[in-house]
Amino acid sequence: MARIGLLSLSDGRDFVHRDVTEHIARAARELAAMLTEAGHEVVLAPEQVSSNTLATSQARWLSDQHLDLTIFHHSVWTFPHFTMLAAEATRGPLLMVANIDPQFPGMVGLLAGGGGLDQIGRVHSRAWGDLGEPAVRERILAEVRAATAVQRLRGSTFGRIGGRPMGMYTAVANTDQWMRQFGVDVEEIDQWEIVRRSENASQTRVTAAREWLEKRAAGVHYDGKQLTPELLERQIRSYYAMRELIEEWNLDFSGIKGQPELTTHFCTMDVAEAFLNDPYDWEGPKETHVTATEADMDGALSMQLLKLLSGDPVLFADVRHYHADRDVWDLCNSGQHATWYAARSEDPAENLSKVHFHPEVFYFPAGGASVQHLAAPGDLTFARLTRDSGEYRMHVMRGSFETYDEATNDRMMRASTFEWPHAFARLDAPADDFLGRFGSNHIHAVPGDYVAELRSVCRQLGIRFDGFGSAA
Repeated sequence: MARIGLLSLSDGRDFVHRDVTEHIARAARELAAMLTEAGHEVVLAPEQVSSNTLATSQARWLSDQHLDLTIFHHSVWTFPHFTMLAAEATRGPLLMVANIDPQFPGMVGLLAGGGGLDQIGRVHSRAWGDLGEPAVRERILAEVRAATAVQRLRGSTFGRIGGRPMGMYTAVANTDQWMRQFGVDVEEIDQWEIVRRSENASQTRVTAAREWLEKRAAGVHYDGKQLTPELLERQIRSYYAMRELIEEWNLDFSGIKGQPELTTHFCTMDVAEAFLNDPYDWEGPKETHVTATEADMDGALSMQLLKLLSGDPVLFADVRHYHADRDVWDLCNSGQHATWYAARSEDPAENLSKVHFHPEVFYFPAGGASVQHLAAPGDLTFARLTRDSGEYRMHVMRGSFETYDEATNDRMMRASTFEWPHAFARLDAPADDFLGRFGSNHIHAVPGDYVAELRSVCRQLGIRFDGFGSAA
């Protein structure tokens, strides 16, 4: 739910304002009702703006209400300097909305005011049309979602557990740039804290968690070496250690380096990462906590934006393999996929019934369980923040996950690392184009279409939107 301020702009001539004030009020009520029906809270400015002093005072009053977004509503011709003054007094994202009505030229006021804002470099978004049309309502609501995501990102804290993994430049970002551009602080925490705190979890809780996994998963495949009950419990203890760190440091999203120290000498973080990203664990429903493997900062930031837009768990994966015969990518990365993606069900048991816990492969001599499943089919939006000469851009594309008959699924998973989670993705981008300019080995996704929202997020954050295929 967003908290939205609504400022109604009017004509500066008193004799005109007098004749249109009821029309403005009615149009504002209709817009507020639509936003309220969509689940948002609307704060109406006490007065319509019909003078320069009201433009400033009403915008300042709204700014004091701790809003996620402020809407300047143009339902009639509006004096453009009212827009300029109100924008000067407005903090946070700004959306200009206009009715399309030949008798009341709100569209003209929007264009005149918006053009003025362009001249001074004031970032804003625009939406227009008849609120009775679903496409118009969705255009407005997409801007609401984008603004809310941007506002809720600001002031948040990322927990970076460990340093740069295996020489990955794309996993490390400049903390000064993050604060300046996104308003996000970075808390540096050593991986030793996971090892040290893992002993804090009570044996009763750990045993109950292990038994829950053994009962509900499609299989926990102990081999007596790489995966034992003791190693699985160590992974569960690591999950509790992360939960303790998140609570103590007030972390909003996180990343765990893992390799090579933990994966060679302690255990993998696969179980911890999967269930932190899930909307549940063995103790019941919970909020997802975005956690990127390999402490991938830009990956975690991409995921957090997608979470704030959609409310769903966010996928993290390597772009592992391209099956050219099917034009399908195998998105596969050790332990990172939330188990929710196995069936995308609200019922954890349905998801876990498709999840296997396999012994870790030779990359990870410390052992533990790899959380393996095949992502359920469906349409998704894929996105990733990357940097070009130090400047941020966001790669965005549409696509879908596919599954096939059991033999084909098995054969395709075994073509890479069978024991890891997989998602067979058909991307709306030619393979040559994707491989020629995608700026990371990691990619992220959520179900649904969020291209419009991501385009607006980029505009608000000063990021270049870099779309592929239909999202270009």
